[in-house]
Amino acid sequence: MFKILFICLGNICRSPMAEFLMKDMVKKRGLESAFYIASAATSSYEIGNPVHPGTRKKLAQYGISVSGKTAVQLTKADYNKYDYLIGMEASNIRNILRITGGDPEHKVYKLLDFTGSNRDIADPWYTGNFDVTYDDIYEGCTALLEFLQNKNQC
Repeated sequence: MFKILFICLGNICRSPMAEFLMKDMVKKRGLESAFYIASAATSSYEIGNPVHPGTRKKLAQYGISVSGKTAVQLTKADYNKYDYLIGMEASNIRNILRITGGDPEHKVYKLLDFTGSNRDIADPWYTGNFDVTYDDIYEGCTALLEFLQNKNQC
């Protein structure tokens, strides 16, 4: 089983979008039993808050629900719990490494690394553009899933 933790600043926009989009992708491919997927924040700003309405609305356009999800914060212990800790932007990566104490097992990635791009995924909390964020996350999740399937790991 692959354990993937998607991470952003507040865990209300990008990382839950990635979490629930990836869950939908693996479900549609019949791979649910091969994955455990969750999301978390590097900050405590939004802990306990529900997913941002913009993320809920965008995912609902594709029939994806985020019902019951509230923001949680990344912990040092999460490093040992997950196989992949995937941030949305460079500042997330720096904060992940600070919280976890480093990456000796090479588990930390930016989502778009799997696409061959070094781009960050823009935070729609600031930009207001959930469409662009969705497109980038879709591209990243698709590439991540292909990466794992090509490794014959699922």
